Amino acid sequence: MTKTQTKWLGLLALIVGSVFLLYPSINWYQLDPVERAKLEALRERPRWLVNLGLDLKGGTHMVMELQVDKLDPKTPLREAMQQAIEIIRNRIDQFGVAEPLIVQQGTRWIVVQLPGVTDSQHAKELVGKTAQLEFRMVDDSERSRTAMNKILELGNPFNGVVPSTAAAKLVPEGLQLFRGKDSAMYLLQKEVPLTGASLDTAKVETGGEYGMPVVAFKFKPEAAGKFSALTAANVGKHMAIILDDSVFSAPVIKGRIGGGSGIIEGQFTSEDAKSLAIVLRAGALPAPVKVIEERVVGPTVGEDSIKDGFRSSAIGFLLVVLFMLVYYRASGFVAIIALGMNLLLLLATMAYLKSTLTLPGLAGIILSLAMAVDANVLIFERIREEMRLGKPVKLALALGYDHAFSAIIDTHVTSLISAAFLFQFGTGPIKGFAVTLTIGLILSLFTAIVITRMIFDYYLSTNDVEELSI
Repeated sequence: MTKTQTKWLGLLALIVGSVFLLYPSINWYQLDPVERAKLEALRERPRWLVNLGLDLKGGTHMVMELQVDKLDPKTPLREAMQQAIEIIRNRIDQFGVAEPLIVQQGTRWIVVQLPGVTDSQHAKELVGKTAQLEFRMVDDSERSRTAMNKILELGNPFNGVVPSTAAAKLVPEGLQLFRGKDSAMYLLQKEVPLTGASLDTAKVETGGEYGMPVVAFKFKPEAAGKFSALTAANVGKHMAIILDDSVFSAPVIKGRIGGGSGIIEGQFTSEDAKSLAIVLRAGALPAPVKVIEERVVGPTVGEDSIKDGFRSSAIGFLLVVLFMLVYYRASGFVAIIALGMNLLLLLATMAYLKSTLTLPGLAGIILSLAMAVDANVLIFERIREEMRLGKPVKLALALGYDHAFSAIIDTHVTSLISAAFLFQFGTGPIKGFAVTLTIGLILSLFTAIVITRMIFDYYLSTNDVEELSI
């Protein structure tokens, strides 16, 4: 097999591989939206898929602020931010959102984009819940009962979930007042024997009152023994289960509980129980987060954006095709083939990398195609110059590629450096633009220099050409 034949076989394999990678995306987006949503809920997505970003698919965009004044003074802000982002990411991954965007913005803000999620309230509750889980003993001593009677005389002893100043003064030393469900109140010991950090698993089960969903939990092995000893030492007493400063339940310990397992009851709906189990598994945020910006992009807006984006891309592409064919004739047709290959390889690479396509990403694709055309124009003009000097077609072609190479490399390298800075310091859509631009620029070098040269060499080797249509 000759070197030329090897090149053409390699190119053919590249085309077949690209079509193979792109077919799942084409098939996926031709499905009915309802059917696609069902498959996404079951996480039955193709292995290689060009994902659509928030601006194309619709979904929820939130900017959240970490309440730094409620951080543990010993925890550095940078470490707390990294921990919060990781916990939010774990929660969203368990929720089943495909290709979410979770990035830090500034010193204490987190940008969260959830493509396909239009129930912003549910998303807020899932992502923003602090999920500080504690297990404390209810104090049933005489002094506790006396203090509780005095507190009840105040009427409403709480400002939200925090005890009022008057109520706080009546709380005995070593105890703490908590609000429960249905206006219930509890005086609990300040000591916290176990927290949610000791949990190993949490899942939804059916077994509560009237078959209502409950959240079953299990402690890690090192905490299971502590839980067993705690229950054994307090048989007949109430243990309170507290989530985010509110007592969910305070069951009576009827005997030692071995194995480190238990349940949280709270008259949950299935969705509430699922969300609670997710946040407990993912862990507690280092401090509460506050949603300071929120917007929902509807699916119809995304569909309009896709149509407008592809329409503008198609018009631009057709205008370039027309110009190349009119101005460079047959050589322009060769450039168009290379341009089509560029687009095919770019989309296939995005599918392989499971990249997310956004509107700025579409702009990056268009710009990279423009750079590819620019490279072909440089080559063709160099070939024309050599042919005007009376040089044979084969020599003019070789010299044209050689002389244009340095200029093409210069323009592409400077653009790649710009794209690298955009990727490093940009967020969200800016990164999407940088990714598609980088991939497109690298591929445009290959298609403009290698593929067009292969086509010209093949044409010249099979024909006795004295003049090139350029």
